[in-house]
Amino acid sequence: MSRVTKIKHVLKEQEADEFDVPKENQSIVRIVASRGNNLHEVETAQEGEERFLVSMPVKFRKNVWIKRGDFVLVEPIEEGNKVKAEICRILTPEHIKVFEQEGVWPRKFSRKRELEEDVDEDGLVRNTNRKFVAENESEDDDSEED
Repeated sequence: MSRVTKIKHVLKEQEADEFDVPKENQSIVRIVASRGNNLHEVETAQEGEERFLVSMPVKFRKNVWIKRGDFVLVEPIEEGNKVKAEICRILTPEHIKVFEQEGVWPRKFSRKRELEEDVDEDGLVRNTNRKFVAENESEDDDSEED
């Protein structure tokens, strides 16, 4: 099979309308960073915010690219200490919509929650380029009275 044909098959498989919900042993994670050698650091949706490495299977290598912030479906593997899972599907925005409707999408990864956190008490979107410092109004009032 030529390289172009292989890319077509892999992309067609990824874009297939298979919107099956994750199985018991599968989990949804977010890509945090690429660590090279087809390894990616991911974070889970659980409270402890566990981070670990996942490997990309051979069929995806040099055919499908993922970047920081993308979501993937992973299956755990037993033989690794550092690499704890393997990517089984790269999730598209259509997958995310279906998973949200089915109620299996983690609350930590929902877009609504991210938007709520970016809005300050005045209803303005927080500038992510600046360090956020909470101001105390009581200290300002005391200094004005003196």
